[in-house]
Amino acid sequence: MIANEGELRGLMRASLEGDASAYRAVLDRLSRHLRAYYRGKLARLGRNPSESEDLVQDALMAIHTRRHTYDVDQPFTPWVQAIARYKLIDHLRRTRASMADVPIEDAGDFEAQDDHVGAESAYDLDRLMARLPEKMRRAIRYVKLDGLSVAEAADRAGMSESAIKVSIHRGLKALAAGISQGRGR
Repeated sequence: MIANEGELRGLMRASLEGDASAYRAVLDRLSRHLRAYYRGKLARLGRNPSESEDLVQDALMAIHTRRHTYDVDQPFTPWVQAIARYKLIDHLRRTRASMADVPIEDAGDFEAQDDHVGAESAYDLDRLMARLPEKMRRAIRYVKLDGLSVAEAADRAGMSESAIKVSIHRGLKALAAGISQGRGR
């Protein structure tokens, strides 16, 4: 999935030491790789490639909130690949993908996984989310964090389904911008 381990690992190490420009570079490079990864996986599953954008944002958010768990003495790309794979699995489960639609070589990815997030990550996410307007925060929380469908989130929030989708899209875009500018730290 990711081509240059050494470069990415060096950038991630520098970002963990407080280099905001290195962090922006890591997120920029990862977003390109993740987009290609998700488009390829979704195409193999016969899914809409437009789903890849939400997955890229979900993965970048997870990388951001879990960055403190990365061990700089270990390879970086397997850590990113694990997060990306789990986000794809979560997405397919949430969108009710049938196991019959999953190629046999990917079926092992559906085993139960411990996706524990530390208190520090939750705090970072809360700080980032607090910068969003309430409407966007609710839409993201209901669909991306609580796992509700767009229809369920619309009912709960008293909004239309299209308003929920727009709020999620704009909110994730704003969160990604906040992350890349180092405001979640």
